[in-house]
Amino acid sequence: MRLKQVPPPGPHLPRGRSKSLCSTRAPRPPSRPAGGEFLLRYARVAPPAKKCAFVLTRDGRPVKVQRTIFSECFYTMAMNELWRVTGDAQYQSEAVEMMDQIVHWVREDPSGLGRPQLPGAPAAESMAVPMMLLSLVEQLGEADDELAGSYAELGDWCARRILRHVQRGGQAVLENVSEDGEGLSGCLGRHQNPGEDTRPTLPEPSPGHALEAGWFLLRHAVRRGDPKLRAHVIDKFLLLPFRSGWDPDHGGLFYFQDADGLCPTQLEWAMKLWWPHSEAMIAFLMGYSESGDSALLNIFYQVAEYTFRQRYLQSHPRQDSPLKQGTRSSKGITCYKVTWQFRDPEYGEWFGYLNREGKIALTIKGGPFKGCFHVPRCLAMCEEMLSDLLSRLAPASAPAPALSARSPPADPARRGAE
Repeated sequence: MRLKQVPPPGPHLPRGRSKSLCSTRAPRPPSRPAGGEFLLRYARVAPPAKKCAFVLTRDGRPVKVQRTIFSECFYTMAMNELWRVTGDAQYQSEAVEMMDQIVHWVREDPSGLGRPQLPGAPAAESMAVPMMLLSLVEQLGEADDELAGSYAELGDWCARRILRHVQRGGQAVLENVSEDGEGLSGCLGRHQNPGEDTRPTLPEPSPGHALEAGWFLLRHAVRRGDPKLRAHVIDKFLLLPFRSGWDPDHGGLFYFQDADGLCPTQLEWAMKLWWPHSEAMIAFLMGYSESGDSALLNIFYQVAEYTFRQRYLQSHPRQDSPLKQGTRSSKGITCYKVTWQFRDPEYGEWFGYLNREGKIALTIKGGPFKGCFHVPRCLAMCEEMLSDLLSRLAPASAPAPALSARSPPADPARRGAE
């Protein structure tokens, strides 16, 4: 695709377009950021070939390459965001060139990914591929009308491919379907062992994955001005996965489920992970913002309450531990350590992995699959949507009055009519 020289967007975009999180929040640096230079120099394993490394050493030597499109997708996101922040056209050129390569792999010839087609493996399509492409279409097109027009057909194609994963009479969102868009028999159609994605290949249904695809589709429906698609997405990709995926005993979203109600084979199926809850908050707040359905706002509150829940864990006192002293008992002083569901109150960031009961299972905050992505995206997008909702409480021509607990929310559905 021929790249048009377009200036990076300013802080205000037309209504209905999501803003670049970086371009609206950070001052423009005087020179190329070190991270951008590192990516340009080392991300691609064997330039001029486009394949990107999944893991690099500190000095840029490749350690691992995945045979999927996802490292390249995140590289494209990074290049586009760097262009928005710095105004350096090379970053946008890299983003568009890599996007063209990803589309070629997906729609024309996947052989460059290095994944052989094994004779015993059934031909299947994962929802992760079209949903990631749709996300890139929305991001690259939101600040460039020419690119938006060029990618319009691709966006519609991605949306149709994702919608094919609504199966079993509309009662399940399956991660894997046949190349013809039909349900698959056996374990591939119900659940599957982890694969090579940046997250494991997901079974049916992974509530978090369906919800993430849901807000991608919702944004697409709003951009296309399609209220029928918007309603369908809310019903099938937001409400349906939440109802089946919410743990009724301990709260939180299960990581994996089986379409037939059987025990999933993934050992971590009942764990509560950071990213499904991040994507759920985005999805339900966006759904409420665009539809005005208060049920979606209530679910947003429910997920947020679980995600940010404060816990007091009884612990044995130590002189060097920051414990909250409680009541004295016959055995001495009972102390409690204050913690939150995911967030670390002492050192910041989120723990990524909780057990079914909501207790921290792994104390690592980063690793091969948890990076600095879902949490800041969730917090920034939710802050922007909440600010927009609050701004609708008062007439645009008058200063916003102090809000009271009884102030009724404005009808967000009017946004679509403006």
